[in-house]
Amino acid sequence: MNLKELTSEKVFIIADIGKNFIQEEEVLPIEVYLSRAKRLIKAVKDAGADAVKFQTHEVEDEQANIDVTSPHFQGSDRYNWVKRNTEATPLEQFWKPLKQYCDEIGIIFFSTPMSKKAAQKLNELGVELWKVGSGDILDFVTLDYIASTGKPIIFSSGMSTEEETEMSLNFLRKRGAEVALLHCVSKYPCPPEELNLGTIKHFQKKYPTLIIGFSDHSVGIDSALAAVVMGARIIEKHFSFDREHWGSDHKVSLLPEELKKLVDGTRMLEKSMGVQENLLQEGESVFRPLFRKTLVASQDLREGTIITADMLYAMRPQAHLNGLPSEKYEEVVGKRLKEDLRKFDPISKELLE
Repeated sequence: MNLKELTSEKVFIIADIGKNFIQEEEVLPIEVYLSRAKRLIKAVKDAGADAVKFQTHEVEDEQANIDVTSPHFQGSDRYNWVKRNTEATPLEQFWKPLKQYCDEIGIIFFSTPMSKKAAQKLNELGVELWKVGSGDILDFVTLDYIASTGKPIIFSSGMSTEEETEMSLNFLRKRGAEVALLHCVSKYPCPPEELNLGTIKHFQKKYPTLIIGFSDHSVGIDSALAAVVMGARIIEKHFSFDREHWGSDHKVSLLPEELKKLVDGTRMLEKSMGVQENLLQEGESVFRPLFRKTLVASQDLREGTIITADMLYAMRPQAHLNGLPSEKYEEVVGKRLKEDLRKFDPISKELLE
């Protein structure tokens, strides 16, 4: 799959189903979630979007078992929410039949891996492109792996400074990855006046060889249509059947009739066509310590061990793990340990020689 081909003739519209097959606090059987996910996919297909996107979790190497709650979803602490999503979506009973269904009805399927193990699961599934969420653009453990697959990568700039966005881009470019960059503001929901859509033009000027798009967390379709006018070649919107469902993303999701209007409006605007720096916004800062990641040992390690990529996990929440941030990945691989480490121990500078 080639991103330039996907976006050359029309805007690539992604309906982000994410975890919106979970709609109540009660845990239900996997087959219920699979059935709901298929219904959501069918509605996306009927609305005319180009792709459906989900989110794939593996709690083992994503989330430390520490009681923290995200500001955008008070319904569950992060560890148990990630654990629940991991258990609700096994490869054989959920992801494989879901991708097969997408292939059968003719819509592109992919998913955001929330950690390296999640990416390995998706690669086994045969996804043709990657999405990196805003919280993980500095997870160089996962980025190194997905870049090694040679598949295109779409990533969002939310909750990030321009310097961090540039750092991530450079990491991927060094590995020869084909990358598309989505302007994003990580607020749930984001008021339209805080979207700074001029950043799309700014990115186009700064990165003339990249495909630039927009991942929209505002309610409704107006902002996404405005982004199309600004020249966005990829539009991503959350999708649900009801914004009142229990869960993290329903409240910022499009409903089926709204997605249809977005698709139709985009197709009408495609022949048509303020710049603001992509600075970290005050309202995003609260997410960073919860969603940024720290490098930790993926196994018990002995003093004197030379660290390899397979010996590292990148895990959140960074604020509670006293170690090196995940973007220090290249500075850690190849270093020798000064003392023993147990699995999940943070990697600090003082432990390396």
